[in-house]
Amino acid sequence: MTAQNKLVKPFLKWAGGKRQLVPEILNSHLPQDWRSQPRGYFEPFLGGGAMLFSLQPFNATVNDSNHQLINCYKTIRDQVDELIDNLKIHRNEKDYYYEIRDWDRHDNSPERSAIEQAARIIFLNKTCFNGLFRVNAAGQFNVPFGNYKNPNIVNEVVLKAVSEYLNHSQPNIRQGDFQAAVQEAKEGDFVYFDPPYDPVSITASFTGYDVNKFNKDEQRRLKELCDDLSRRGCYILLSNAYTQFIRDLYLGYNQVEIQATRAINSNGSKRGKVSEILIKNY
Repeated sequence: MTAQNKLVKPFLKWAGGKRQLVPEILNSHLPQDWRSQPRGYFEPFLGGGAMLFSLQPFNATVNDSNHQLINCYKTIRDQVDELIDNLKIHRNEKDYYYEIRDWDRHDNSPERSAIEQAARIIFLNKTCFNGLFRVNAAGQFNVPFGNYKNPNIVNEVVLKAVSEYLNHSQPNIRQGDFQAAVQEAKEGDFVYFDPPYDPVSITASFTGYDVNKFNKDEQRRLKELCDDLSRRGCYILLSNAYTQFIRDLYLGYNQVEIQATRAINSNGSKRGKVSEILIKNY
């Protein structure tokens, strides 16, 4: 792994992000053989990148199904100065916010550059209500204005640090299905899965960061992939909700209940400590 740069950290607030859990995972739940002799690292559900940025590994393959999110990573890697310049144009004003949010609502909207699209996502994330990324069934961003006094829209130091890491370590950044993202994983490689969580109740389901729904059939497909990777000799670590379905699905794996802090919820009373599960094959 590379020397750790503490400025390399998530540039977006992301539902299900692992920033709060990373210290415990790093201290107690990484495969020791992989840490002492680093090999490949795979993260098929990249999200906000808290685990990637904490490990800062060489020889990494990261992936997410959300094409707007992946565009942000690639733009930060390839055109960070231009992205920062574009972000400085954006204003924390309600009418302006909805104007930018509505880019994906009009068929006759002009085609936007990768820089413009990445700046839009970062701007909306910093100024929307509670830092959510959520889209409706049509794939349109639908979070209301946050009405914050002084959001940090342009975190130039972090963006440049992330860009430097992405250029120095050159992780393979992919957009697509989680199964395709680990096709090249082999014996000794470490795969961290942080999928959309199994809902603890019907109303708790939150897969709105992507138009692709992640239901129980997808959870079962993921478990079959974990079995396949285990047969290949890969180290597997998976985080999920502490539900009976997930516990039963991964019988035979090492299961650890942990407490996580969840700050993203439209209902403030439902934020706070929740039970989650770490599942390991080591």
